[in-house]
Amino acid sequence: MIGRHSVIRCLGIAVLAALPSAATLAQSSEDPLQTFQAEREAAEARDRARLAELVDDRQALENALEKARASLAAARERRQELEAQQQSQQAELQELDGQIDEQGGDLGAVFDEVAGVSGELRDDLGQSWLTLGAEVSLPPRLDDDGVLRSRQVETLADSLMGLTRETARIVNLTAPVAGQDGSRSERSVTRVGDLLAFSDGQLLQRTGDEGALSVLEHTPAGVSERLSDFQAGQGDVISLDPSDGQVLEALAQQPTLLERFRQGGAVGYVVVVLGAIGLLMALFQYLYLLRVTVTLKRQLGDLERLREDNPLGRVLQRFHALGAGHAPEALEARLDEAMLAEQPRLERGQSLVKMLAAVAPLLGLLGTVTGMIVTFQSITVFGTGDPQLMAGGISQALVTTVLGLITAVPLLFAHTALSSRSRSLIGIMEGRASAVLADRLEADQAAASATAATKRHADALA
Repeated sequence: MIGRHSVIRCLGIAVLAALPSAATLAQSSEDPLQTFQAEREAAEARDRARLAELVDDRQALENALEKARASLAAARERRQELEAQQQSQQAELQELDGQIDEQGGDLGAVFDEVAGVSGELRDDLGQSWLTLGAEVSLPPRLDDDGVLRSRQVETLADSLMGLTRETARIVNLTAPVAGQDGSRSERSVTRVGDLLAFSDGQLLQRTGDEGALSVLEHTPAGVSERLSDFQAGQGDVISLDPSDGQVLEALAQQPTLLERFRQGGAVGYVVVVLGAIGLLMALFQYLYLLRVTVTLKRQLGDLERLREDNPLGRVLQRFHALGAGHAPEALEARLDEAMLAEQPRLERGQSLVKMLAAVAPLLGLLGTVTGMIVTFQSITVFGTGDPQLMAGGISQALVTTVLGLITAVPLLFAHTALSSRSRSLIGIMEGRASAVLADRLEADQAAASATAATKRHADALA
């Protein structure tokens, strides 16, 4: 039986061997010397307490000894396995070195070329559409052992042929797509070779290292319509971008009509509102004149029956209401009065439309001046290094001018249409009223002549 002191000595050596090395402690602490001293004192205290327990308990001491022997045997067995593995790896390494020497410099250059092509393909095609819904994968990166194997060349050739076939395929698949609001949902996606991919009439793009699909910020309306028809099977034409997305990116940055309108600022809003008011007033007045034209034509067809729904009927009613015995000048004055009473209705809104047509370009000029002021202020603060800082003021200056002209042109046309229509109606009324006045004067003159002849005949008989 081993003596107690021998066992204690062995255990003490094993415990001290299990203590962490000074180099390890020096690498894992900010103050190596203090940390090592503190841990050593703590370890010695634990060892003394454990040795004291083992000395007092003989059975525990024997158990600890058996456990230490078992651990030693396991460690020796593990060491033998590692040594055998090391020898096997050294033999394999020597074999590989021999293969490298046999291949020589030419095959080494071939390996470098193949490895370079493989790496470049993976880098260039990492975000390509060819890997979306394709049965072929990108060529793998070659190992760094410098040995060219036939399997690697075959794999690279198969990948290249598969990717070449994918360039001529149109693939329909279902994949998660992120919308403009950031939400992802499963959508039906159509991929056209390596040219583009779209879903529900919207062009897609690949983002991130994983190549996640997301909707392009802006797809032109014409392109979206053609893509929707093609995906639904109702068309055979799609829009392609031969510049690898540069044209579509430029179109995406082009503002829409609403965005262009907002660039006009407050002056642009005022111009558009005034133009809308003028056009609405002109439209309602023109509809009123059309109704007057219809009723006036109907009145001209039946002058024996005067109506109140047209200005000519009202004028003639007031004229016929005058009794007999009026002087021609008085009848003409009454007829002019009736005509003047109807004229404001026919010319209603024309002065306002004309004024708005004249004011709109002036407001556009005002927006141009304010926009240039904003531009010069930006130049004063930031200089001319960044044109985007001046874009807001320049856009306001140009957009307000355009809005003013766009508003003034239709208002001028509307004013011309209203004035010509009202003048035509007034001319018809004046002509017809003049004819009625002439008939009245002729009838009065004939009646006066007949009365004078009758009186002369009576005087002659007397």
